[in-house]
Amino acid sequence: MKHRPRDGPPTEMLDHPISQKVYWALEALLLAGAIGGAVLLSHGNEWQPLPVVALVGGLALGAEWFTVTTRSGVFSASMVALVMAMALLGPAPAVAAGLVAMIVSSGVRRLSASRWLNNLSTFAFFPFAGALTVRLLAGDVHDAANQHYIQSVTFGLIVFLAFLVTVVVNFAMVALDVRFDEGRSLRRQVTELFLPTLSGQLATGALATILVVAYTNLGLPVLIGAIAVLLIFQQLTVALLRSEDRADQLEARSIQLASLQFGVLATLMDALALRDRRTASHAAAVARYAKALAAEIGSSEEDQEIAHTAGLLHDIGKFTWSDRVLHPEQLTDEDLAVIHRHPQDGATLVGKLDGYGAVADAILYHHERMDGGGYPAGLIGNEIPLASRIVAICSTYDTMTARETYRAPMPPRDAMAELRKAAGGQLDAELVERFVEMLERDGVELGQEVSFEAELAFEQRVRKMAQPAVR
Repeated sequence: MKHRPRDGPPTEMLDHPISQKVYWALEALLLAGAIGGAVLLSHGNEWQPLPVVALVGGLALGAEWFTVTTRSGVFSASMVALVMAMALLGPAPAVAAGLVAMIVSSGVRRLSASRWLNNLSTFAFFPFAGALTVRLLAGDVHDAANQHYIQSVTFGLIVFLAFLVTVVVNFAMVALDVRFDEGRSLRRQVTELFLPTLSGQLATGALATILVVAYTNLGLPVLIGAIAVLLIFQQLTVALLRSEDRADQLEARSIQLASLQFGVLATLMDALALRDRRTASHAAAVARYAKALAAEIGSSEEDQEIAHTAGLLHDIGKFTWSDRVLHPEQLTDEDLAVIHRHPQDGATLVGKLDGYGAVADAILYHHERMDGGGYPAGLIGNEIPLASRIVAICSTYDTMTARETYRAPMPPRDAMAELRKAAGGQLDAELVERFVEMLERDGVELGQEVSFEAELAFEQRVRKMAQPAVR
């Protein structure tokens, strides 16, 4: 968050020129300190790899054209660039990106000298603080000894923690400036500016974290594709927020940011499918079966959609797997631990989307067993969410009958018999019987090939999520 140009005379001006001058001096010192600290900690490797530096610099320079202006402030795509710089490069590139973004933004908006100073000091100091947090907790990301660590989920959590630090520092510095400049109390700013925009800020941080983890695991092509999705939806957000009043804008922005995140997840699924061609077709088939089974047992449309979306994304946690685990010749105990962790990894990613908590739970528990022998929590029977039990049956059946696998597909009749053998131990016996009945009745229709893109119906999801909430 940064300042907007003043629309008129402030309503609560403070007349404390000495205090204000002291504050300006402190801001100047903070700016100098952030730049000096970044220079002292800088080393040549921070400016590598060059494609990432160029990408971050381009986002920082172009952020002004991908901004959202509200009555309470200006929200820019530059935050995503800064989080990437903090996590993937280091303090000096992060500070440089922040200063570039603010020089362009403040110049275009023709801000006053005091607001120039606040924006520059703020966007120099909080990227420095965030990058320093990453370095203290994760070490130097350019150190070859840390490469395995920065590909882990733990590194993603550290990046998100660093983002939270920057959010607090950013708001505190802007709020103090508004306090001196307009006389608005800090408590009022928290209730009117910070809390209403917090969900959008957190969504931006989650998105930036996903981009960082995607890059460290899958490389630059996935990062470029995901950022393209980001910019498209950022523009959709801009168009939407400029057409509505403040309350509707904030609500719609949260919805658009959630759909943006879903687009990034879809990009990650596409990237996973490039490494394992079976992934997309399996996800599509499981989603189709899951929705049909949910409808068969009389679930509501909302619960059908939860089962369908969980089927689409139930394997997204596998995007963190190395090729050795994804295409194993022999699995070690460490590999098995990674495999058993993919429900938690997938649930963590999906759970960051607004309104997708139930889907995340379904993904988290889809490897539980009715007899309590599953993972990650060892749930028993109906303790397992209904959508998880549905996805487990559908995934098992499609795995047995799919053509694009390393083994010959099992005939549907034999696969149904195997499901019945697993009923009561691994799978929900009642759901298995309903699933088999459905297959015997509609098996030909359900067995038709379907694409991941068709099941995703991305544009329809975006339009649905962009609709105002019913009050």
